[in-house]
Order: sequence, then structure tokens, then C-alpha cells
Amino acid sequence: MDLGKERAAMVERQLRRRGIGDSRVLAAMGEVPREAFVPEAQKRNAYADSALPLSHGQTISQPLMVAMSVEALQLEGHETVLEIGAGSGYQAAVLSKLAKKVYAIEIIPELVQHARHALDSLGIDNVELICADGRKGWPEGAPYDGIVVAAAAEEVPSALVDQLQEGGRLVIPVGGKWGQSLQTLRKRGDKLETEELCRCVFVPLVYGS
Repeated sequence: MDLGKERAAMVERQLRRRGIGDSRVLAAMGEVPREAFVPEAQKRNAYADSALPLSHGQTISQPLMVAMSVEALQLEGHETVLEIGAGSGYQAAVLSKLAKKVYAIEIIPELVQHARHALDSLGIDNVELICADGRKGWPEGAPYDGIVVAAAAEEVPSALVDQLQEGGRLVIPVGGKWGQSLQTLRKRGDKLETEELCRCVFVPLVYGS
């Protein structure tokens, strides 16, 4: 298989034709090799139009969901971004092309190890990968211009809102196990402007003890 051609086809058919219009997002998705972040048994399916299984009941999100989430952040390249639920590290790699600094939080140590290896193998050096409870955010890097959550929460964690820069955007799937709403929330003083992007199904956010 020519995975480079598969990646280009993914960008055109799964993303551009479905409404992803940010040229920087399309370029980043076309540059990052998704096959570097999937399990060996799934490499032939790296550019499938679906989520793929990881260990510990987690998944690497469908390419369209990744593109929609990062596009909604409206990044220009100078921002500091927090990612919750780093999983395989793929979305963090995409974000690394779009922001100045990325803090990526993952609670499962084995996934952190694999993600760190994949990021290092690609020479990505502006992602700080941290094993921690994402519900609490990461105060050390706050405030963030953008926060993206790759797992579903029944309600928006207050710590993430607190760590968001004024005018910043939080992208998060909100809802129960079997269906959620992918939402963009923009911080305006003590209010959050909310927009629904689409209906979706993400794995639940794993909480620490």
C-alpha cells in the first residue's frame, strides 16, 4: 500500500469534500502520518473513515472528527493549546503543526508511552505529553488559547473553563455514553458562547481516583 496516497485521498475525500475548509488544518492532516499512531495490526486501516481501536478500550478518532475539532479552535500558529485525552498522540501531532505549544494529557500510562515514542520518532518537539487526570486540566501551562477534549464528558469540567484564556475556545463532546454533541464554547467574561458542531460518539472521559 502507498500510505502517502492513502493520506492524500483521506484529506480530499473525507475532509475537504465534507466541509473542512481551513487550509492549515488540511495541510497538517496531509502531513502527519496517521499510521505512526495506530497499532501494528491496524496500519492497513490507518486512513479508514472511522475510529480505530487502541488498547485499554480507547480509540484513535475518525479523521473527520479530528479535523472538525482542531478547525473549531481557529488556530493561527502562535497559540498555546491543551489537549485532553491524547490517546495515540495523533491529534497532538496535528495540533503541533497548528499551534506554538501543545500540552497533551493522557491518564493511561501505556498510551502515554506509545504516544511519546510516536511523537519522538517524527521529531515533534513542541508537544509536552503528560500522564494525568484530564478532568483537572493542566494549570502549569494555563491560560490556554484553545482546549480540545477527545473524550466525552456528561458536563464540561469547570477546571477547563477556568484555564481557558479570555476569548479562547474549548471544543468538547458533551453527553452520555451512547451519543454526544460536539460543542465549541468560547469564553466571554463570565459567560460561555456555545455552538454545536455535530452529533458524535466518543469514548467516555476516564477519571482519576
